[in-house]
Amino acid sequence: MNAPAPATRLMSGADYRESLRRYTPTVFVDGRRVDSVADERAFQPGLNAIALTYDYALKPEYARLMTAVQHTSGKLVNRLSHIDMSSGDLLNKLEAVRLVCQETGCAQRYLTHDALNAIGQVSARIDDARGTTEHTARFLNYLHRVQDEDLTLGVAMTDAKGDRSRRPHEQANADSYLHIVERNAVHNGQRGIVISGAKAIVTGAPYMHELLVMPGRAMGQEDADFAVCCAVPVDAPGLTIVARPAGRPGEHLEHGDALFSRKYGQSTGVCLFERVFVPMDHVFYAGEWEHSGHLTHSYATHHRHTCIGARAGFGDLLIGAGALMCEANGFDPGRETHLREQMVELITITESFFACGVAASVYAKADGHSHSFMPDPVFANIGKLLLATKIYDMHRIAHYVSGGLIVTLPGPDEDHNPETAAKLSEVLRANPDVPYAQRIQTARFIEDLTAGYQGGWYSVISLHGGGSPAAMKQEIYRNYPIGSKVELVERLLERGVAADGSPAAAPHDPARAITRNRQPGKCCDAGCTAPGAPVMVDVPRP
Repeated sequence: MNAPAPATRLMSGADYRESLRRYTPTVFVDGRRVDSVADERAFQPGLNAIALTYDYALKPEYARLMTAVQHTSGKLVNRLSHIDMSSGDLLNKLEAVRLVCQETGCAQRYLTHDALNAIGQVSARIDDARGTTEHTARFLNYLHRVQDEDLTLGVAMTDAKGDRSRRPHEQANADSYLHIVERNAVHNGQRGIVISGAKAIVTGAPYMHELLVMPGRAMGQEDADFAVCCAVPVDAPGLTIVARPAGRPGEHLEHGDALFSRKYGQSTGVCLFERVFVPMDHVFYAGEWEHSGHLTHSYATHHRHTCIGARAGFGDLLIGAGALMCEANGFDPGRETHLREQMVELITITESFFACGVAASVYAKADGHSHSFMPDPVFANIGKLLLATKIYDMHRIAHYVSGGLIVTLPGPDEDHNPETAAKLSEVLRANPDVPYAQRIQTARFIEDLTAGYQGGWYSVISLHGGGSPAAMKQEIYRNYPIGSKVELVERLLERGVAADGSPAAAPHDPARAITRNRQPGKCCDAGCTAPGAPVMVDVPRP
């Protein structure tokens, strides 16, 4: 096999920071204008998290997980901007995301991967419907530039929405949803479109290179102007980003009650587009409302699959911290039944939703248009639903095994108070083999992750990130082969049951909604994967 062609550049974390200095976005945080995103203290925890994804791709021990060969170019690229072409690719991505989130809690850059895979699939779908290749060609040109320059992309998907009971075209303020305000516009000799509107909850918005604008819902024909997908540099004229700080980088935390979130965190931004020009080279579709639902579904499936890896990494942090806290308190969970049961429950929760991610990878199928691989939507949504609803149990267990010390400790300044520090170190020590400072640091680490500002943030982002639990339940029911189960029971009963109580005329009667979802059994090669499809590859565990 020939060696892959080298990427134009794989940046380091330092390179990434420096690359941001070439952009001049309009960004506000804490009510003030930011001069330099790369040097803004309020964003440093978020910058640290993204930078780690660059540095890990350059580490030989992580190379098989953090890099991949892009099949359309033959170049070595960062895993988080790669298009998945097998179940093995999806599994590698899942493991890579878990790896970087074990360190950062939320590495954020994986949204780049999820959006690129979804846009590639919808581009091919539009071409197949029209008998053309232009959308795929435009996407590949963009993809290769992103990979060659090793960029990080934000996802501007969630609209401000306005009155939730009304569709986009019915809103009193059209800017509640991002929309096209001018077609066939010309700027500096380039043809393109002009867009306006608001996108909310844009992860990492201030320190991205570009934003991928996507519709946040399926659009009807009346909403065609709101069905737009394009790429916009963060410093495009007319774009303003109103952000919140990443993590807890405040000056009063120097002595360390926020041991984790002062180092790693995530900013989000509301992005205000005011007549932003987008050249056609960066427009993936504009007005193709009938394809907006497909893009939304594709992105949600990829992203929920990826979130499983991210929260498994967070679960690893809680498992490790919980075990350390037990030890610091003088307990051995292997001997204390009530602690062992709690730790096993925490392990079970984490590995259960991660196992759903593995199953979604193994049972993935090639997209019928782009031929890239889509995670199994049932397992992907079940895994995301589990982590979304079990995050509160994960916090509860961490609190149980740690004890009340995690929120009743004196403030960290007392550790440096000559009048109190010595006495506190004597009376607040438990296990004689664990120094006071280590016990206190572990307690404050757990407080930061579960009982402070950052803990609340992880709860909400886990519950609503990637869509609400209701949306996941809808996808599970829509994709699950209930019809196959119904037919199984009807066969055993030697009869079918129709709506009027009489035997069904045919086992696959399309009039019977309950039997519409069917698929071959997952126990055989004729089930979810085509015969001979690559299912597994050599995947190192982090």
